[in-house]
Amino acid sequence: MTALPRPLRRRLLLITLVLGLVLFAWKLGSTGLVDETPPLFAASARAMAETGDWLIPHVNGLPRYDKPPLVYWLMGLVYALPGQEQWNPLGTWAAGFPSALAAIGVMLALADTLLHWPQPPVHANGLLAKRPGLTALSAALAFGLSPLVLAWGRTAVSDSLFNGLLAFSLLLCWQAYADPARRWWLPWPVLGLAVLTKGPVAVVLLGLTLLLFGWLQADIVGLWRRLRPLRGLLLATLVAAPWYLLALHSEGRPFWDSFFGYHNLQRFTEVVNRHLQPWWFFLPVMVVASLPVSPLLLVGMARAIGPLRRSWCPTLPQPPAASLARFAACWLLAVLLFFTAAATKLPSYWLPATPAAALLIALAAQTAWADGGNGCPWERWAWGLSLVLVTGLGLAFLLAPLWLPLIHDPEMPTLAAELHASPLVPLVAACWLLAALLGWVFRRHRPPLRLLALQLPLVLFVPAALLPLWSVGDRLRGEPVRRMAAALQREGRPGESVAMVGVLKPSLHYYGRRVVIYEGIGVEGPMNLAERLRRERRVGQHPSSPDVQPTVLVVIDQTTARAPFWRHLGATEIDRAGVYLLWRLDRRHLEASVALLRQKGFTPDWQKPRPERY
Repeated sequence: MTALPRPLRRRLLLITLVLGLVLFAWKLGSTGLVDETPPLFAASARAMAETGDWLIPHVNGLPRYDKPPLVYWLMGLVYALPGQEQWNPLGTWAAGFPSALAAIGVMLALADTLLHWPQPPVHANGLLAKRPGLTALSAALAFGLSPLVLAWGRTAVSDSLFNGLLAFSLLLCWQAYADPARRWWLPWPVLGLAVLTKGPVAVVLLGLTLLLFGWLQADIVGLWRRLRPLRGLLLATLVAAPWYLLALHSEGRPFWDSFFGYHNLQRFTEVVNRHLQPWWFFLPVMVVASLPVSPLLLVGMARAIGPLRRSWCPTLPQPPAASLARFAACWLLAVLLFFTAAATKLPSYWLPATPAAALLIALAAQTAWADGGNGCPWERWAWGLSLVLVTGLGLAFLLAPLWLPLIHDPEMPTLAAELHASPLVPLVAACWLLAALLGWVFRRHRPPLRLLALQLPLVLFVPAALLPLWSVGDRLRGEPVRRMAAALQREGRPGESVAMVGVLKPSLHYYGRRVVIYEGIGVEGPMNLAERLRRERRVGQHPSSPDVQPTVLVVIDQTTARAPFWRHLGATEIDRAGVYLLWRLDRRHLEASVALLRQKGFTPDWQKPRPERY
């Protein structure tokens, strides 16, 4: 099939842009940063803009080696703009900008690819599916409406940006293979930017995708000739390597051990931060990430790979320009295989597969089955099951008064009651039931239209219900921490240190603009705090004795405050918000309590290596 006319492509891309802005840019800065990782990214990026040190991110007085700098640079450029207090008071617009930009960019890239290279799934009667423009829109929405993408597309971390850059690189690889007129070198600088976002895993995922695709196509040689990977990797290295070399020269062994040793090699070979999951972990994640049309993804995967044969080439090769679905299947399988092999598993690791899943869903949905009942029964069952899922979710939200009382969150004790009294949950149910109704009504219309009919009410669901619900959670969970941060700025004395004990929230550091000593709920907490005040040195935190600095401000949650080794310290309560208390603690009382703990055989453990310390 030939590309759509340019004016039509422009109109459809404009519609895609508007939908992307609704999903990811609408009210982007209206809520605060979500603990715990986003405030670390945001504080590091803001520090770059304020100090002018753009080489190594720093947070809470310590260097942060977990990710390369591209996401910090993009955040920092926005933080460097004037008037932050007026248009970015909560910090989330600047911090969430790279994630939202990448998510919208992927929507546009998916739509543009299908508009230039419409794919030819076939009816049972041999006729090509019509309206490829609607297929392009449905692919963009299948990506944008993925629960994983909706969550990470507004979150101030590197995952969405990495996902976007890897997706651009992979799509450019396929375009260069499908069309000899396309420039072979375009994917490789983008790959270098992906390496600058999350490290060498980008090269592994791209390489594994191309190997699988070349094998299934029986055309590894042709793929090699079109993409010239050795030259391409040199281009990617020229983009990414300078920062790595400068960072290694500046920081030396700590950077090497932390970034390459812990955050890359050790995360793949060992379980870190207790993220132990079974080998099949990403199978349910795959299903959840494509809700409510996950059955279409499974059908799309099976059809894209094609019938298996017993030979060195398991499937029949496809024409390059008609092989996008197979490429997407290899892309998804590459992510699945690599992260299944990894010891540490997190739901966000599936994010790089979501653009491929969106392509497979849209291409599976454009195959007709209603015309005379001639379609594939598996596709009919997949579409019917998708409609049942949408209907079931709508009914589940409609019956929310039955299960809302089961919600118990210690940090948000009033959440269930507020949701029960709010019109938001019925509004969620209305959006999903409307999607189900339109899906059933349009189920026998032309294929791309029926998927769009289901998706458009879910687009409405995001600004009308999801974002207001997010605001409720932010008010209950995030605002108390921001109030504590404001109290620190208001009540803090010159040179007085700050600590947070129990529930640890990096947003206290971000909003309070103070170095914060974080200690957990263990009995070693008072001992660690006393020793760290005496001995620990970091930028913005200087060791001192109780005679020089007799008090410390402590933010503590109410549960931890009732622990025997904290409640008898004679602290003075200054303020409270939500589940948090602000204490001023006499360090001499703290030292006396520590002496008793030592007599009981407890020892401090704050000097033990902790790669995730902040």
